[in-house]
Amino acid sequence: MKRWIDPFQPEHIRRLVAEFGSPLLVVDCQRVRSQYRRLRQALPGVDLHYALKPLPHPAVVRTVAQLGGFLDLATTGEVQLVSRLGIDPARCIHTHPIKRDKDFRNALHAGVKILVADNPDEVRKFRRFRADAELLLRVSFRSPGAVSDLSRKFGCDPESALELARLAAKLGIRLRGFSFHVGSQARDALKHVEAIEACVQLLKVARREKLGPLDILDIGGGFPIDYAQRVPEIGRFCAPIRKALGGVPKDVRVIAEPGRFIAGPAAIGVASVMGRAEREGLWWYYLDDGLYGSWNGQMYDHASYPIESLKKSDDQRPSVLAGPTCDSIDVIAENILLPKLKAGDLIIGRAMGAYTWAAASEFNFFPRATVVSVNETPGDTGKVEG
Repeated sequence: MKRWIDPFQPEHIRRLVAEFGSPLLVVDCQRVRSQYRRLRQALPGVDLHYALKPLPHPAVVRTVAQLGGFLDLATTGEVQLVSRLGIDPARCIHTHPIKRDKDFRNALHAGVKILVADNPDEVRKFRRFRADAELLLRVSFRSPGAVSDLSRKFGCDPESALELARLAAKLGIRLRGFSFHVGSQARDALKHVEAIEACVQLLKVARREKLGPLDILDIGGGFPIDYAQRVPEIGRFCAPIRKALGGVPKDVRVIAEPGRFIAGPAAIGVASVMGRAEREGLWWYYLDDGLYGSWNGQMYDHASYPIESLKKSDDQRPSVLAGPTCDSIDVIAENILLPKLKAGDLIIGRAMGAYTWAAASEFNFFPRATVVSVNETPGDTGKVEG
């Protein structure tokens, strides 16, 4: 028997809006657990470091920590959040390749010791902190098949990685291994496999040269989730990755940095109709959230969220959903089939946990959505935290 409520069902959505108002981001911690366990099953033996940036909410961080998970931090704000929650810093890594001195100091003061670099200037910054800081070198593997190719912005060429490793050893910096992130929402894992195989060779050469402990391989994140378009099931997607990891030396700890996969399906966006107008034969519905708020991922993250109205009717007609701001670009969906709505009716966006609320602005003084978390404790009956 299910011992937790499903906050994504209409009756619970209406109850939450009645209590907390609109717009909302409803985070279901039971779905966080489910996503974490699904990825653990797909990548057995890989330590999962939840990347905070898609949804740096305390309820999500606590849930991952309660499952025995690890954390991937990239900024001082994320370091401070984890510190406030009392999480062991030894379970965290800091993966931003570009850091100021104060970023080093804040991370190290909090007890986070493993940090990332991807170029000679950044490696040299480690020298003054080498008594405490340990290094992962980030390697770039361009991934044109990914929706977001993170290797375009960060990572050294594989051909340069060994020279950086030698520089680190020369400077007395403790080199723990190599990392990569091939990007998000790829349709297959071929680039992951290529990167794993290349990094295994780098590990072997660097070990022969005794350039450091070289006992970590970080395979990044980017594991795909369903939006309006379906993606391969995670076990099938990860099958080639599992096979490639068979070539990693047994004494090397393999870690990953999932963010979107854990947070994305675990939350919905809830917006209400502020008003409506009939324009050129179409009903326009103006919502209290939009592209400058939680729906910004449609512009910046290339996401297409499944949208539905809580009001159901067989009489549906092409409509337009617009955000609340005065900017004409603030349009969420056009020619979407909807029943005739009125002020106060609710619109739901599914799979809105990643890069939505976290990246929202308050342009035009429209406030960000209120985040409410449900099912924080395993087996609870729907306690809600606002």
